[in-house]
Amino acid sequence: MNTGRVKAPLIDYIEVNPRETIIKGSMAKKIGIDKLRPFCRDILQYELSKYAGGVKFRNGDTIMARITPCLENGKIAMVNILDENEVGFGSTEYIVFRAKAGLTIPDFVYYLVCSSFVRNPAIKSMVGSSGRQRVQTAVVENLEIDFPSLFEQVKIASILKSIDDKIAINNKLNNNLEQQVLTIYRHNFVDTSNELRQICRADEYFDISIGKTPPRKEPQWFSTNSEDITWVSISDMGTCGLYISNSSEKLTKQAINRHNVKVVPDNTVLLSFKLTVGRVAITDGEVTTNEAIAHFKTDKKEINEYLYCYLKYFNYQTMGSTSSIATAVNSKIIKGMPFIVPTDTELKEFHNFTAPIFAKIKSNQLERDNLTALRDALLPKLMSGELDISNIEL
Repeated sequence: MNTGRVKAPLIDYIEVNPRETIIKGSMAKKIGIDKLRPFCRDILQYELSKYAGGVKFRNGDTIMARITPCLENGKIAMVNILDENEVGFGSTEYIVFRAKAGLTIPDFVYYLVCSSFVRNPAIKSMVGSSGRQRVQTAVVENLEIDFPSLFEQVKIASILKSIDDKIAINNKLNNNLEQQVLTIYRHNFVDTSNELRQICRADEYFDISIGKTPPRKEPQWFSTNSEDITWVSISDMGTCGLYISNSSEKLTKQAINRHNVKVVPDNTVLLSFKLTVGRVAITDGEVTTNEAIAHFKTDKKEINEYLYCYLKYFNYQTMGSTSSIATAVNSKIIKGMPFIVPTDTELKEFHNFTAPIFAKIKSNQLERDNLTALRDALLPKLMSGELDISNIEL
């Protein structure tokens, strides 16, 4: 049902790239595209930087990456880290959307931009050389949108916002739980010594394998179909949380068989070691990975909590002889990295104490993923008016 809606170009109801002023050379909050989490409303990180150029925005504005593959990967967020009347800035690869007073509200604008009614045609409008394609802003500005009344916008936004608020609570809770685990690890194994601990090469304790990427020029090996096999990238590890079960790209079964891609078992610790070194996650189900990720396989699963913390605390700067550790580390170095083996008593005590915390984190992530799926299912139905929300009371 879309009774009472007005069809109009997006630019009539939403400001696009509104004008703001920051004095060149002055310090301001900067939100890089790398600080945006895929399909996540909230911005969790920013940096203070001298302003030399870029798009400008205020709290409540929606920022959308306009370059491939960032937009396809869901890099859209609502600015939430600024003070009242403060102006921040970011990459020129953003498009900024701002609600027009009396016509739209900020929360509705955010969810509209996230929806297929804006995001899909934006992606289709991309032009430029392969790998550097950008959205045509004019195409987005002139999209014909069925705009609901302000009253209906408030209802739509409140439904979706309540789900995102719960997702944010789960993420914050999991961050706190992980910090508890790392604090316990530091107290037991970093600040406290034990002569009975042994040191060995990592590949003497674990079966370490490396992922693989099929030929990129042969697109038939890659997929976004949820029924295909999860193929983890470093980018996925940066946004998944402690456990990883999904990825932005998948591999077909034919790709795995044809190119001998290793399938990583459930409950295996992963470590990124190229370009971005030191991201750690634990598999939730079978996955595959690209060649920038190592898999620490073992039948002794009670060591996983310890191994996760060990790899999070490890000083990777000690592993390379060049100025850039991102290019110095390779699979041979990873396999030969030192691993400090705790005593059986230490390991048992640490596992017994931390395993329930890891289980709670895993449960919270599952709830988060279910909430995300619910939000994503409701979003197009609410935006199109397919769902009748006239009887919903705020």
